[in-house]
Amino acid sequence: METTTRFNLAINKLYHAFHADTLHPECSKQCAVGNILDHKDAWKHLTDNHGSTQLNYLGQVHQTLGRRFNGYTPLELLQIEATFLKACGYTIPLHHTNKKPINSSDKYILFKGLSAVVSYLCKLDDSPDIMDCSKLFKYEITKTEYLKA
Repeated sequence: METTTRFNLAINKLYHAFHADTLHPECSKQCAVGNILDHKDAWKHLTDNHGSTQLNYLGQVHQTLGRRFNGYTPLELLQIEATFLKACGYTIPLHHTNKKPINSSDKYILFKGLSAVVSYLCKLDDSPDIMDCSKLFKYEITKTEYLKA
């Protein structure tokens, strides 16, 4: 499967972060986007709240100018982070009163978050979802009505 450079770089960084235990959803340098952006947290100034998908003034300026960070637009970065946090079990935007997982460093929780991010990155690049294993099992997803027992 042919993939883009930005996709390959992002997947490599997320893979290494997951296995090196340097992936932490609540840290703007170690979250999904923080890892994609080489452990820099300047991206957090594109929005007013971690996990929000709303660009603030600075984010809108960068978006309008066509600025890209490691290949991703400001809006794409916010969507990537929101996808990661939601899949990890957070209510977004992050706030101490919002729902969050009991153990945010649990590998299962982080894997769920990364799986959602990889699927979203595939969608951004108009690539087949590499996390979808239905093709492997020759299974086609259809809408099914279940009967109550």
